[in-house]
Amino acid sequence: MNASAALAGVRVALTRSADRAGALADALAAAGAEPVLLPVIDFEVADSNALGAAMERLAAGECNWLVFSSITTVRALKQWCGGAGTTLAALIPAATRVATIGPTSVAALAAEGITAQLAPVRQQSAAGLVELWPEAPGTDASVGKKVLLPQSDLAADTLVMGLRAKGWLPEAVTAYHTVDYPARPELRLTATLNQAAPNGGASHEQLTPEQAKAELAAGALHAVVLASGSAARRVAALFAPLPPDCLVIAIGGPTHAEAQRLGLRVAATAEQPTPAGIVAALALARTPFPNKPLTESP
Repeated sequence: MNASAALAGVRVALTRSADRAGALADALAAAGAEPVLLPVIDFEVADSNALGAAMERLAAGECNWLVFSSITTVRALKQWCGGAGTTLAALIPAATRVATIGPTSVAALAAEGITAQLAPVRQQSAAGLVELWPEAPGTDASVGKKVLLPQSDLAADTLVMGLRAKGWLPEAVTAYHTVDYPARPELRLTATLNQAAPNGGASHEQLTPEQAKAELAAGALHAVVLASGSAARRVAALFAPLPPDCLVIAIGGPTHAEAQRLGLRVAATAEQPTPAGIVAALALARTPFPNKPLTESP
């Protein structure tokens, strides 16, 4: 059964805000599903002094590597650069190498004029990047070993510990704060990447948590896509236990693990954290039950 047949009429809640959900919502709609937005987390800019000091060290050539551990990190640094009157491409010295967590981030960086030299393909996560990362240069000095890691305030220590174990000197700095949706307007991360569609997911219906609870109780939401571990935590806090027939789809292995830790039953996990990967995962979760009737949306 193809994705269009498997997803026809399936009402899917995406745990992203409109400005970040466009590509995924459009892909699901093209596959026959009915995507709705259910933003549960948001992002706020970090303390400008700490991040600014790190960006000055980067611009001065003190960092041998710069790691973009998420698409949101790209947005956060782009927003900081905008306030500082520069661009990401202009800020990063030519001698500083760039790493990120997968092809999607590589493409986003390329659209900003930045070339990533290192990114995992098979395991698109912090752990995958650590696995791919080379051993540090064989010298006792710190020369050539400094890695700047701008990231969320809630980021796990996977990259820091993994790179340190390989002889590098990672410096983690908070680039943005992950908060419950909605973020405070004056602090909200608003930077748009060049790769993003102009209208994002604005054309798709958005639910409040109260509306989502009512639809879940009525059997009108057939699936929920967890777009991050933080989203999994908020979904568990707001809606658990989910109805047994509501399919939970995880964007990747780390999100799957966090959802399971929280007691959420994951029906499928995307092999790749992309719109196509999520569509395929949802279709796979649906195919064992092709004749199962769906409750009509209200």
